Amino acid sequence: MAVPAKHPRVQVTVDSELAAALTEVDSKPVSRSRLIRDLALRGARTLSEERRRSDEAHEYLLRVARGEIDLDFEAVREAHRSREEHLA
Repeated sequence: MAVPAKHPRVQVTVDSELAAALTEVDSKPVSRSRLIRDLALRGARTLSEERRRSDEAHEYLLRVARGEIDLDFEAVREAHRSREEHLA
């Protein structure tokens, strides 16, 4: 008789895109489900960090707009021009 899982489980379809990604990370994992779990956790941490950085950038720009932070707009324009020249 099977023992019920302690935690809920999810089904993941291993389509060609996911299969290629898994192979790229580890072509012969000891446990494919463990690999998928580890990648999901790393992805969640990465997305959370991206959201935190975006929120910080947004708050910084709001502080500039409210005049709480002095910003040299001419220096910003010059940096933008330099960036555009570099990308061209």
